[in-house]
Amino acid sequence: MTHTTTIMLPSFLRRALRAYALKAEIRAIGCQLNRVGRSRNWQITGTAEQLNEVVQFIEGSGEDSWQWLAKKLKLETDKLSHEILLSIAKKNGGITVNELIAKTDCTVLEARKVIDELEWLED
Repeated sequence: MTHTTTIMLPSFLRRALRAYALKAEIRAIGCQLNRVGRSRNWQITGTAEQLNEVVQFIEGSGEDSWQWLAKKLKLETDKLSHEILLSIAKKNGGITVNELIAKTDCTVLEARKVIDELEWLED
């Protein structure tokens, strides 16, 4: 069972230029993006892995008006659980410690534990 997280995004449309492109990519990644009632606030719901993919997309996009969202998502999903790190490493076969750290922003110790566990599972 995957754990989903819901994060509030105040004034989402007013803070993001080209919001239509950002909304389309967020939904393509698999997150749900909904407006809260009739207010200008929105909320994003997704797994930690999906939210991490959104952060990576935003950072790679070069759009300055989206960076606030990347910062907010990083703060909300600051620590990924061991199970989530393990599932990310399994999906990316042959991933190195440095690649896992870059992809998930985890610590060196967490990445080494995951990689070691994967190596033991493969034998």
